[in-house]
Amino acid sequence: MKNKTGILGGFGLGLAGFLLLFKLIFLDNIPPADEVPPGIVVFASLLNGLLFAFVGHLIQKSVGKKRNNK
Repeated sequence: MKNKTGILGGFGLGLAGFLLLFKLIFLDNIPPADEVPPGIVVFASLLNGLLFAFVGHLIQKSVGKKRNNK
């Protein structure tokens, strides 16, 4: 499980961060009469979570190599 920390942390951060920013930036500026398709919002947040998981994996991989060389 130690080697999955970067992936899980990145996914959680990306998913939660996107949903928080979507609420703060977009939902406050959209009138209540307009409809926002929830499926697209969830799909976009999952894609953002996968992107952050990949970045977290790359960061963990580079930090892990530096620690093993010492």
